[in-house]
Amino acid sequence: MSDFLLEIMTEELPVSHVLAGLEQLREALASELQAAGLLPAGRVNAFGTCRRLIAQADVASRQPDRMERVIGPPRAAAFAADGTPTPAAHGFAKSRGVDVSRLEVFETEKGAYVGFTRAEEGRPAGDVLPEILGRVVSGLTFPKMMRWSENPFRFSRPVVNLLCLVDGRPVSFQAVGLKSSDFTFGHKIFFPDKRIMPRSFQDYRNSLRDAAVLIDPEERRARIKEGARALLDPLGAEILPDSGLMEKLVYDIECPHVFLGAFDEDYLRLPIEILSTAMREGQHLFSVVKSGRQTALFLGVADVREDARGYVRKGNERVLKARLKDADFFWQADVKVPLRKRAEGLARVVFQEKLGSYADKAGRLKKLVAYLCGKVDAGSTKSDAAAAAELCKADLLTDMVREFPSLQGRMGGLLARHQGVSEKSARAIYEHYQPVGLDDASPSTSLGAVLSLADKLDSIVGVMGLGIQSTGSSDPFGLRRNAHGVCKIILDNKWVFPFGRLVETAFKAYGAKLSVSAAEGRAAVLDFFANRLRFIFERQGYRYDLVNAALGPGIDNIFFARLRLEALSALRSGVQFEPFILMAKRVNNILRGQPDCRTNAGLLAEKEEKALWDIFGMVKDNAAALCARGEFLQAQKMVFRLQPALNAFFDKVLVMAGEKKLRNNRLGLLQAVSRLLSQVADYSQVVVEGETLSSFPTGGESIPARLNALDDRQTKEQGKKRENGG
Repeated sequence: MSDFLLEIMTEELPVSHVLAGLEQLREALASELQAAGLLPAGRVNAFGTCRRLIAQADVASRQPDRMERVIGPPRAAAFAADGTPTPAAHGFAKSRGVDVSRLEVFETEKGAYVGFTRAEEGRPAGDVLPEILGRVVSGLTFPKMMRWSENPFRFSRPVVNLLCLVDGRPVSFQAVGLKSSDFTFGHKIFFPDKRIMPRSFQDYRNSLRDAAVLIDPEERRARIKEGARALLDPLGAEILPDSGLMEKLVYDIECPHVFLGAFDEDYLRLPIEILSTAMREGQHLFSVVKSGRQTALFLGVADVREDARGYVRKGNERVLKARLKDADFFWQADVKVPLRKRAEGLARVVFQEKLGSYADKAGRLKKLVAYLCGKVDAGSTKSDAAAAAELCKADLLTDMVREFPSLQGRMGGLLARHQGVSEKSARAIYEHYQPVGLDDASPSTSLGAVLSLADKLDSIVGVMGLGIQSTGSSDPFGLRRNAHGVCKIILDNKWVFPFGRLVETAFKAYGAKLSVSAAEGRAAVLDFFANRLRFIFERQGYRYDLVNAALGPGIDNIFFARLRLEALSALRSGVQFEPFILMAKRVNNILRGQPDCRTNAGLLAEKEEKALWDIFGMVKDNAAALCARGEFLQAQKMVFRLQPALNAFFDKVLVMAGEKKLRNNRLGLLQAVSRLLSQVADYSQVVVEGETLSSFPTGGESIPARLNALDDRQTKEQGKKRENGG
């Protein structure tokens, strides 16, 4: 195995671009190297800083030798009826430099073709890598890309150097207008011009460490945490947890130096949310807390080796003093104006050009919150809910939110509490932007969850009601993020209520402002949420076919979709599951294209269909009650009881009987069974081993075709039995 190293050195990259670049680099290199036969272990390691995207792997020194099949003309064109080669065969053999006697027949997806097999010798890694690396490096993309100097190529930031080594030997290739080298540079401040010429990946790592660069993000993270503990443990303090800030600092620096600073204790009168935001935004400083309370200290991380004279600390203290002075001024000014007075100004703040003002939005939120509080246990009075909805957007008019937009919601909650609004309303206002993402926490209070759900759904319905859709590459209104928040709130709180009715209520609240009809909009919104739920469940590790089966009955009750999925996942390993799935698919297959029919118990002639009717009646009543309570595991176990009767029915009863009344009666019975099954799950979506489309040859029959053939054979066999008196 050979030691492979690639470094793309750039001007300073944004953190999001570093993360995106490393992910693409790891995946693209692994794919290309595996396709070339150069990555036996199948693993590429990626490291990065704000100035470097690095890949390391153990690669084969050369490609393995392989046998290549060269395909020529069809057999029918290459050989005559007596087996002699035609001019087409001779021409193909001559063009490939082989004797016609070497031609043989190969079966392909398109039929029988002639060709030959030849040995292809593997190429050295040094010959293959330049082709791969040029494609990989030039193929990296970023949210925003730029050109520089006279270079026609595009990248996140200017690329200043490319380094590539295999076993210490340079690999020459070209990408983004540069030719690769055998050297790199150290830290931008301490070793900007020092050329480092490593002879292995380990030498590269160690040499850069000596040049004040830690290439491993986890090593930088560990150094930050160790530095924080060393400074704060003696004080009995700790940093206020902030995973986003930690991630930014880890990828924003190459040589972390942790320092402790202080500010005037007078500013401790400010809420901790304001203090921590003022520290984080702009200066990327951690708040220091003791027993959960803010101290007059902060913790910073600088991209320097040391700060012996305290210049970095003093500079941050000086800047923070000015920021805290501004924050204190904003707070003192904002608390003087009652939130209700501020809320009057929302009529002048546009929510969306065609959807009106934030005052209009607050009015709609009052209606949605009132409706939701009647459907779920929000643990609040109508006055609490109305106050929270009316005031939740008022903080958009505060000086503090203008300065620190990330304080939206929280600032409103702080002001509400300070001005004597009820605690339930204040907390709901404080939390109503949560969750921001799927990994964020839902509001801790029921009223906060209700207000957050109403706010997010109102935005989704309004935007989609104008005919605007999110796409894979564009979601300027945050529809997906808001939908994830709605789903997470419902699932976290285990709320059971008619979601479709809530969507209708949201549409009605807009009146005539929307260009899409309520019926069309409702369908579009529910379909959008079904796709978001599909994404959430698959992200949680559930099988895609089980997710589709759970969502099949619809999402009018979102929490029930989760319960269906959990039941399917729990039962899929049982011995009854796959036979029942095949039986359910067979029922649906027989009914495909048939008219709606009803069952008349008096027309049931065979004992097997009578037995099926009897067991169906018992199962239907019990399963329906279980489904209504969300007990889908028991409901599915209940419908499993239909399988023996269905087996006997299909074995002994001719469904497609010649007599129309008899045939329609039996179809009506199967349709009733199918409707019952569809209340529990859409079993047709479940993939059973041996029934996947990939198991059929190209151009072969589909699963429904196989089942149709099975039922046709059954119909013919049963017809013969009846003709013979069987």
